[in-house]
Amino acid sequence: MSTAPATAEDADAGEIADAVSTAPFVRVVAAADGDSLAASGVLVRACRDSAIPFQVRVDAVPDPVPGDEDDLVVGVGTTGGDLALTGPDPASLTAAAVARELGVDPDPLLALAGVATANRPLDAGDAATLLDAARERTTVDRRPGVAVPTTDLADGLAHSMLVSAPVSGDPEAARAALSEFDLSAEPTDDEYRRLASWLAIEATASSARAAEAVERALRPHATPEAAFATIEGFGDALDAVARERPGTGVALAIRDDGLRTAALDAWRAHASAVHGALAEAATGRYDGVFVARVDERDPGRLGTIARLCRDFRSPEPVVLIVGESAAAAAASVDDARLGTALAEAVRTVDAEGSSAGESRRATARFSGTVEVSRFVTAFREAL
Repeated sequence: MSTAPATAEDADAGEIADAVSTAPFVRVVAAADGDSLAASGVLVRACRDSAIPFQVRVDAVPDPVPGDEDDLVVGVGTTGGDLALTGPDPASLTAAAVARELGVDPDPLLALAGVATANRPLDAGDAATLLDAARERTTVDRRPGVAVPTTDLADGLAHSMLVSAPVSGDPEAARAALSEFDLSAEPTDDEYRRLASWLAIEATASSARAAEAVERALRPHATPEAAFATIEGFGDALDAVARERPGTGVALAIRDDGLRTAALDAWRAHASAVHGALAEAATGRYDGVFVARVDERDPGRLGTIARLCRDFRSPEPVVLIVGESAAAAAASVDDARLGTALAEAVRTVDAEGSSAGESRRATARFSGTVEVSRFVTAFREAL
């Protein structure tokens, strides 16, 4: 549809809403991450309430292509399609603004979970408006402690992907660690502070960068009356289910009732795979790039591994994770044209491969016969 805005950066929410409202059918193609999944949910809920037919697909290596005259293809968290919700702001904030233009109040908890996953503050800018709306619907209490989606703290600590610590991926170790705190059934603020201080120390022992990264897991916005215990924990679960079981993720984003158990099951499965792979990774350090090879070939999982490795393990600003010579993911501290670099590397080793990403994160799929050392060299040369 040539009348659609090119990108969310080029069009305001009203223009995007106009394109959506006049489309015979809206196809949403979203990146497999929590912000993109939440944004997709906010957008298609607005389509549903506006009687606009839609379809949603979530992919770890998305490739939205423009639709024909009967379709409007919307990329969320990825470029391509007829228009794309990308840019400096979280996609969830853009989707919430589009929903309002369509005359629909966005679900504030869903949108805020996406904002949290994008590692943006919830009490500033447009997110603050959503936070006020959430407080009108349910209890939202920012408190000391750790950001987890469940009320079971051991479960939360073991499976959180907001942090990498010695207890990560090991529920028994988490329970043993918590037993030392003698927490009340309903912990006090002081008890939560002691727990948060312990986690901060445990998580930052191996990396100077981790001292900043661990803040994502601390001082959460608790939502005791909602399906997930904290907004940040909800975001963690969204990110995991988008990568691990995208079909369940889409269902959760469209209608969040009755899917809490399935989402948490996906969150636990994703955490177990990710933390296990990171612990067993074979690593190498190059000038500016930290490379880890893992026994995992799912690009969605590799994306989480890359983020955690960047934040809690890597001494270099760029991380490249290569999984079983069939997939890869990259993450960077600063803008490093990772999407372009990974695409060039994939073209070098496999003309049939595919990739997607932007300046700080990217994922790829390619042939399982690719020589890892050749791929790493191609990536480093492309940076």
